Parts: sequence; C-alpha cells; structure tokens
Amino acid sequence: MPLGFYLIMAAQFFSSLADNALLVAAIALLMQMQTPEWMTPLLKFFFTVSYVLFAAFVGAFADSMPKGRVMFLTNLVKIGGCLIMFFHEILTVPGIAGYMVVLLAYSVVGMGASAYSPAKYGILTELLPHHRLVIANGWIEGLTVASIILGTLLGGVLISRAVSSVLLAFDVPWIDTGIDTAPEAAIAVIMLFYLIAAIFNLYIPDTGVDHRAPSRNPVFLVREFAHCVKLLWSDKLGQISLATTTLFWGAGATLQFIVLKWAEVALGYTLSQATVLQGVCAVGIAVGSVVAARFVPLRRSVDVVPVGIAMGLVVIAMNFATSVAVAIPLMILIGALAGFFVVPMNALLQHRGHILMGAGHSIAVQNFNENLSILVMLSVYALLMWLDFSIYTVVIVFGLFVSSTMVLVRRRHLYNLTRSDMPTIPADASH
Repeated sequence: MPLGFYLIMAAQFFSSLADNALLVAAIALLMQMQTPEWMTPLLKFFFTVSYVLFAAFVGAFADSMPKGRVMFLTNLVKIGGCLIMFFHEILTVPGIAGYMVVLLAYSVVGMGASAYSPAKYGILTELLPHHRLVIANGWIEGLTVASIILGTLLGGVLISRAVSSVLLAFDVPWIDTGIDTAPEAAIAVIMLFYLIAAIFNLYIPDTGVDHRAPSRNPVFLVREFAHCVKLLWSDKLGQISLATTTLFWGAGATLQFIVLKWAEVALGYTLSQATVLQGVCAVGIAVGSVVAARFVPLRRSVDVVPVGIAMGLVVIAMNFATSVAVAIPLMILIGALAGFFVVPMNALLQHRGHILMGAGHSIAVQNFNENLSILVMLSVYALLMWLDFSIYTVVIVFGLFVSSTMVLVRRRHLYNLTRSDMPTIPADASH
C-alpha cells in the first residue's frame, strides 16, 4: 500500500476516536447541568441530523476539491464545534438554556462528520487500484471499530475522577482557560485528537484527479439523489440489504444509550464505568464481523437475516442480568450477533449499489437511510424517557421491535424469491 493510504488510516483513526470520546464527554456535560434524562439521546440526534439534511450535497462538496483538503477542513469544523461546546456558559444568552448550546455545538461536529464520510471513502478509489479496494475498505472498517472501542473507553477515562483531577490541576502559563469541570477538561483533550487528525490530512497526497462537482445546482443534486434512493429501494436485493443495515445503525445508536442507562439502573454503574460495557459490545461486533467475513460468501449474505432476529431476542435477556459476570458475556454476544449479520448485508448493499449507480451515490443513499433511522429511533427512545418508562420496559420494546422488523424483512425476501425479476449474485462476487 502507498504511504498516502496509511496517512488516511491514521487521520481516520484519530478523527473517529475523538468523535466517540466526545459523545461520552458531552453526555457527562449534560449530566453535570442536571438536564432531564430524555435530553441525552438528543445529542446523537443533533449529531446525525446533518447526515440527513445534507445527504444530497456532501458528495458534490467532497468532489469539488482534493479530498485530503476536504478532510482537513471538516476536522477544523469539528474543532469549532468543540470550542462552542467548551464555552457553553459564555455563549448562553437569555431564553437559550446552556444545554441547547451543547446540542447545537454537537450538531456542528456532526456537520463536519457528514462531509468527512464521502471524502474518506472516495479518496480510496482515487488512490488505489480496484483490486486493492476490498482490502483497503476492510482496513478502514476494522480501524473504525477499533476507534469506536478505544474512543468510548477514552471518553470514560477522561471524565473519571482520577484522570480529570490531574487534568484540572494542569495550568497553562499566563492563560486562564476557564476549564473547571471534568467534562470541559475532557473536551479540551479531545480537541487535540481532532488537531492530530487534521495534521495527518495535510500530508495526504493529491491524487491528480480533476476535482469538479458534477453540478452546483441544488435542485439537480436533490433530484439525482432522490432517483438513486428510489432505485436502490426498488431493487429486490438492494431493498433487503438496505433495510437491514438501516435497522442495524438505528438500533446500534439507540443501544448505546440504552446500555448506559441500563448499566446505571441494573448494575449501579457510573457513566465512566458504563462506557466499558459499550466497549465490550464493540469487541463483540469486531469478532462477529471477522467471523462473517471469513465464513459467509456474498451469494449467501441474505441467509444471515435470522441472526438479526436472534439478536433482538438476546437483547431482552439484558433484563435478567444483575451482575458484571453475566453482563459482559451478554454484551459480547449481542455485539457478535450484530457484527455477524451486518457485515454480509453491508457487502451485499455495496455490491448492488455499485452495479445500479456507482459507489459514491450508493454510499450517500446508505448514509441517508441509516442516519434517518438513527434520528427516528433516538426520537422514540427520548420520548419513552420523557414519558418516564422503565429502562427494563424500553429494553423489551427495543428487542421485540428489532426481531419483528427482521421477521418482516425475511418474509419480504422470501416473497421476492418468487418473482421473475429477482437479480442474482455471481458465485465469485467479491466482498
């Protein structure tokens, strides 16, 4: 692999690491402000909304200039979001509560992330020959999973009493930083990780591709994007893979917050301790992903749908776990089932998307649907918290919803198999 690929991987790792650590720090900041529990999932909602609102435009933006520069600029946007969050007390004005400043600041970080995604994947096709793309995507996805695990753990460590006390005791000569709480100290450190990612971005080589957006007309971009969405949902295999990955990412984002609250109620964990369980679940996802990649060929990808049904039922078993000895294996199992069923579905979606519309448009459609699912499911979770539902009830509702939805997807696929226009997957198709 060329040096530029390793620079991309380094930049991706540090940027994603900071994204996941920042979520934990932002949650701690809201808790410090004693906001209602239903406000916490709105953090992810505000982060994700940019992916949906700008889905039709971020691809064109990523193609308008060298993608290393796009990644650099978007990391600067993320730093700007952190600064707004850091100065939440100063920027608070009459009529706007401090927590709204935090939510809006996190949405700025999400705006940077939404534009970063197409540049991150798009530059691989410019930098590498086609026969290395599968390997490259595997490295990027594996590194992303690692950054999720380590970033979540990093956020928990930074807000812990032992580490935050050391950070708060550190003085910057001649400068009054105004940092006086653990979440603020954590955010300051996280900004350094975004800065490291931005520095790596500066050294990503220009691939020599002519960077011009196909059109600057927003109406044209929206119409083209809408056509691609309709095309993928109409495809008999595309709709199955898109439905499952859409459900997975919506459920995964919601499960992040469910685990935090469940760990507090069922195990008596603090936020810092609960992040460890999130990391354990991510380890399970990594294990399940590796097993699926090794043993499930693309032509049999739809066969893993029953695993998604099982995952929803296993989630309900969380209500019977009252000790760490039971909780950790359960989190690993949930993660492993999730990873095992989503990797083949994601590979199938990439395969059909590439055939129908090309990789770039396919990624944009996938991002739009998956993040729309996150918005809807987080809104429902926030509503349940606002209505003061027990976390045990939420776990049951969540598990049954995942399982029943996957049952409907499987029935739809069995119906599609009876149709004459059902597309086929070549036996030698690549993951």
